[in-house]
Amino acid sequence: MLFLLAIPALVLLFFVISTFFGKKRPSNAPPTASVGAPVVGNYIKFGQNPVEFMQECAAKYGRMFTVNLVGKNLTFLIGPECSAPFYQLGDDKMSQNEVYGFMEPVFGPGVVYSAEPKKRTQQMQCAANGLRAARLKAYVSKIEDEMRVYMKQNLSADSGEINLLDVLSELTILTASRCLHGDDVRENMFAEVSRIYHDLDKGITPISFFFPNAPIPAHTKRDKARQEMVDIFSKVIRARRQEDRAISDQRTDLLQLFIDFTYKEDGTSLTDSQITGLLIALLFAGQHTSSITSTWTTFLLMFNPKCMEEALKEQQQVLAERAKEFGGDIAKVPLDFDLIGNMEYLQNCVKETLRMYPPLIMLMRMAMDDIETTLDGKKYIIPKGDICVTSPALSGRLDDVFKNSNGFEPDRFSPERNEQKTPFAYLGFGAGRHACIGQQFGLLQVKTIVSILVRNYKFESVDQVLPEADYAAMVVGPKNHLRVRYTKLPNCTM
Repeated sequence: MLFLLAIPALVLLFFVISTFFGKKRPSNAPPTASVGAPVVGNYIKFGQNPVEFMQECAAKYGRMFTVNLVGKNLTFLIGPECSAPFYQLGDDKMSQNEVYGFMEPVFGPGVVYSAEPKKRTQQMQCAANGLRAARLKAYVSKIEDEMRVYMKQNLSADSGEINLLDVLSELTILTASRCLHGDDVRENMFAEVSRIYHDLDKGITPISFFFPNAPIPAHTKRDKARQEMVDIFSKVIRARRQEDRAISDQRTDLLQLFIDFTYKEDGTSLTDSQITGLLIALLFAGQHTSSITSTWTTFLLMFNPKCMEEALKEQQQVLAERAKEFGGDIAKVPLDFDLIGNMEYLQNCVKETLRMYPPLIMLMRMAMDDIETTLDGKKYIIPKGDICVTSPALSGRLDDVFKNSNGFEPDRFSPERNEQKTPFAYLGFGAGRHACIGQQFGLLQVKTIVSILVRNYKFESVDQVLPEADYAAMVVGPKNHLRVRYTKLPNCTM
């Protein structure tokens, strides 16, 4: 509590230091932005709604501007032209480690953003190997089986009302645990892992970015939860290391990949704590984004009947041949990797959802050197030490890039329109050197979930209002009007 009371004084102190003792910026640096009341205006506006804050600054100063927050210069790069260096340059010029270091208490030392670059690259390569097509093929049936069991248990009545986000959040973590952690964790320890994950998740707050070790209750719970997670997975790791190699070789989950992983330079393995940290990182990266995206996609199809009609038409076309084995009933067709891959319109619906409602509204890097970029052809210098910020939330709503940008139009990703063709215009999965390694798994997971939902249920919004985005959250999802009325279709298999 004392720490929270001290924040206003810290803000004033940082303002005085940056104003009177800060390093002079180049004449062609981006303009310094300020909105609202003097000194505190930026903090208030940013804290209330970061997207509205960025929109207001962009309207006043253009698509590139710098804001000083808590002694840090944040340079915002909105749109594909000025943000190109952000995505093109390596970590020696645009570094992730310095800005995402606040996640170390969650992931632990020596992994992801606290690992030295060569080791982090190898860790990510290992994770990427577990998310390639060969393994994804095994994941489809796991996702579908989890979903069918869950829906039979929780949507067993012929009709009813549910909070769609709650249902899909539970379902997503179940399917992610099955694929990423493995059958032994999912079947024997899931409830405990899920409880601990919740405390870890709540331990990341806006304060964490600036003060990751601040003595607040959320951080205390976070630290305890991380140690509990290490203790749980250490038992699993020890058991797996003692089992017959033939059994280990049959496993398709990422936990086994991390257990078997060794660094190229010296052949050392990951510690139990590091393996746990990588599993936490992957769950963080995928659980929120997939649950939020499947929720938004379902709502947007509900509120756009023509798009729902087109999605159902595609389901019939893609599954018709296989449905002959089940009396022509597409609801009974078990999905596989190839069938999911052929659902192109559904994929465009998911991509359009991510364009309109990206779960991560800001991506960050630190400029490790003076960085040159352009806006409307004019050259600018981003000074060394600035935290560079791009915003998928704003970039996805630029009318000069995406026509009718506030409209849900999945066909904008069709070959005929191809509106994502401009490099770094579409940021649904990031872009460039650090694009999301789990993109294919995420698409597979969301498409599988939505395909099964629309073939078995009809959904209606109870409030008949599209939810609002919760821009005050670290990972942005829908925040209200989340109750839906479901009705089983005549051929429902749940």
